Amino acid sequence: MKIRIEVDESLGDEIVIRCSKMDERILRMQEAVVEKEERGFHMMLRKGETEYFLPVEDILFFETEGKVIYAHTREHMLATEYKLYELEEILPGSFLRISKSAIVNLDQVYSITRSLTSSSLIEFQHSHKRAYVSRIYYKLLMERLAVKRKQM
Repeated sequence: MKIRIEVDESLGDEIVIRCSKMDERILRMQEAVVEKEERGFHMMLRKGETEYFLPVEDILFFETEGKVIYAHTREHMLATEYKLYELEEILPGSFLRISKSAIVNLDQVYSITRSLTSSSLIEFQHSHKRAYVSRIYYKLLMERLAVKRKQM
């Protein structure tokens, strides 16, 4: 069996299985891909001595505090062992770097209060949590949110 991955940024994600005949092995592969996609990506996070396995879509944003990277959910702040640059590589496309010290989940953004002289304030629906987008990343954030609105 050959496995080939072709990257074309102009296309949406698509998985094609080419086979000489449909058999049980091919059906299991298809089911595994569909199941993985439906379950989504989970991440192990810590709070004290307890480890939590949360779907990444529940995370509002990641933020550096000292030498620790925290994932913020609506109610909790949990530590991750990843660095921000590692998170940028593994997180789905709904996450975007918004400052040197933060990555936000675009699907969770409720409002942005723009500030011309400093960082703009991002708020999240049903949460008191806030994140700040630096002026350098503001334009990219607005572009990505505009693309997401068009896709809806």
